[in-house]
Amino acid sequence: MRSKSLAWLMAGIMLLCSTSTLAAAEGGVKVPEIGYITQYEIPDNEAMAFVKNMTVGWNLGNTFDAHDESFKGNDLKMETRWVGVKTTPEAIKAVHDAGFQTLRLPVSWHNHVSGEEFHINPAWLDRVQEVADEALDLGMYVILNTHHDVGEKYYYPNSANAEISEKYIRSIWQQVAQRFADYDDRLIFESMNEPRLKDTEDEWVFNEDKAVCEDAAKHINHLNQVFVDTVRAAGGRNQSRYLMVPGYAASPDGAMNRHFQLPQDTANNRIIVSVHAYTPYAFALQDGGTDTFQLTDIGQTSEINRFMISLYKTYIQKGIPVVIGEFGARAKGDNLQSRVNYAAYYAANASARNIPCIWWDNHAFKGNGELFGLLDRKNCNWTYPEIVEALVRYGGYDRIPAKE
Repeated sequence: MRSKSLAWLMAGIMLLCSTSTLAAAEGGVKVPEIGYITQYEIPDNEAMAFVKNMTVGWNLGNTFDAHDESFKGNDLKMETRWVGVKTTPEAIKAVHDAGFQTLRLPVSWHNHVSGEEFHINPAWLDRVQEVADEALDLGMYVILNTHHDVGEKYYYPNSANAEISEKYIRSIWQQVAQRFADYDDRLIFESMNEPRLKDTEDEWVFNEDKAVCEDAAKHINHLNQVFVDTVRAAGGRNQSRYLMVPGYAASPDGAMNRHFQLPQDTANNRIIVSVHAYTPYAFALQDGGTDTFQLTDIGQTSEINRFMISLYKTYIQKGIPVVIGEFGARAKGDNLQSRVNYAAYYAANASARNIPCIWWDNHAFKGNGELFGLLDRKNCNWTYPEIVEALVRYGGYDRIPAKE
């Protein structure tokens, strides 16, 4: 992504003080003070009001989405396979009490199904429901998805695997939608997580002029349509439930290329575009890359502005809601101030356009991997409360400071 002009940067959001240099001089990590934000006009409809209430969210990552194809034991133990700790009501309450209004609950189903019809282990579905209930009972919004299920035995978005993919998506969502049929709108279903041509050279880069990518986009559109039709047919409150659908790899470009199409729906304006954006990549996700994010670095901030402005013009301005289901910045040495700067800037920019954003927390704090952890679930303490403060302070259309 290329840097844009200063004028374009200022059109989105203005941050007037508190760089990491100032914070270091004062001897501590600081949440940047935002002088004012240009709050973008949003259409007056139910969908915009709905996502506005979602404010900012937190992912229960590496938990119910964990999988291990070699594991032969009780599949309920998969919840703790990657993070080593079972999700407790106290952990969910800690997320709520910190100010997060949305819990994204990633779930991999493929390692909890049996038979040719992909019957979900009832005990696994019970456990997923238990955790969803804990958040819903606190008044939160919950996003429930299919996560690490991309694979040729389950769903894979290409012509060669079209039949099995449709069968899998239909079967999983029939069962899940029926289980939650009486739940209110605060429970949101998300069709797929980052659908893509896994283990190919095109896995993370979508080229809309390439035949295999065009084919993948076509099948993602189809699977999104199967998902919507299946949920709507499940009855109960599913007939009007909000549903999230991604484009290729859930990337912003995947949802803004000429091949992506929103599903047809019997409900009016109940489709939410699902996007993931670890942007700027060099800081947020890349191994190595840069460990610094400066609010005065137009090259970095314009990367965030670029895709958010495009999402606003493509969808929000037309009354179609968007949710950034995953974002975050991994720890790279002693770069907490930069991560706090990033969290504040990103959340404020998204909020200014009424796009809820949800931090990816994989409960990873040590080592050289992708360290996105915020909440230590063993004792329900926030390891990086400054990041949480930044997210909650600026996460939500009605939370950002009004222009004076």
